Amino acid sequence: MDLYPKTLSEFENRFSSEKECRDYLFELRWSNGFICPHCGFNKSWPIDDVLFQCAQCNHQISVIAGTIFHGTHKPLTLWFRTIWWLTGQKNGASALGLKRILGLGSYKTAWLWLHKLRRAMVTPGRDRLSGIIEVDESYIGGEKSGKRGRGAAGKAIVVIAAEINDDRIGRIRLTRVENASASNLENAVKESVCPGSTIRTDDWNGYNRLETIGYILDTVKKQSVQQKNLLPSCHMVASLLKRWLLGTHQGAVSHEHLDYYLDEFTFRFNRRKSSHRGMLFYRLLQNAVKVESVTYKEMTKNVRGQKPRHHNI
Repeated sequence: MDLYPKTLSEFENRFSSEKECRDYLFELRWSNGFICPHCGFNKSWPIDDVLFQCAQCNHQISVIAGTIFHGTHKPLTLWFRTIWWLTGQKNGASALGLKRILGLGSYKTAWLWLHKLRRAMVTPGRDRLSGIIEVDESYIGGEKSGKRGRGAAGKAIVVIAAEINDDRIGRIRLTRVENASASNLENAVKESVCPGSTIRTDDWNGYNRLETIGYILDTVKKQSVQQKNLLPSCHMVASLLKRWLLGTHQGAVSHEHLDYYLDEFTFRFNRRKSSHRGMLFYRLLQNAVKVESVTYKEMTKNVRGQKPRHHNI
């Protein structure tokens, strides 16, 4: 059986019932075979839409427990349609668009589902970049008065790391930092790039100590190259990111939630050459059974102007 559907008709035929969706999640969650968390036995049987029971100790476990679907009151078929639609949109999706296309009950529900799924777009324990890596910062936010450049006030600072493969952009990583200090930039590089890699960046002194923590530093000095884009891959990624935020989300992304939009952009960019959109559907579901759920209250507790309330989805 194929790992994922390749067309809409294949998707509709394959996931038309709760049982089909449940069994697919079962295979993703226990890809090496079921193991009872209570006694370690390796056989079980289904007893309802999401519950399985161990064949030895009768311990019951839900296939959605501890996943982003945990506690949901909506059918898995609707979740699957949401994921298929989300991954099928080349430029991403807005909560309003999701509410309209799937007939969800409220904007809040659509917003929460999208943020749950964005949290699943980062593969747990994902590999870091390696080889030759361009690194630069970009500043996300509307036009504001005051300082420009690395001291710009009111803007979010995003460190871009882009693999260079035969002068083409490979995988990327995006990391939001508080400021462009050496410690923040070093931490962003360590989080995204394997030691021993070559870091190609400009002559900002925040990168000067990278060689002391295990990287090869390749500094491109502004005065050595006239009328030339010094870090073209990072600048291209920054341009696409800003265009995406403005186009898909009309720039209405708060700093508190920016990290998750960066995760979505990274997920889409790194899979831009997938031959089938179904591969994105499959990868997102793989992550969805590994990432714990989060409530609306937890998502909004630190958001300015929000008065979070308990909300069951």
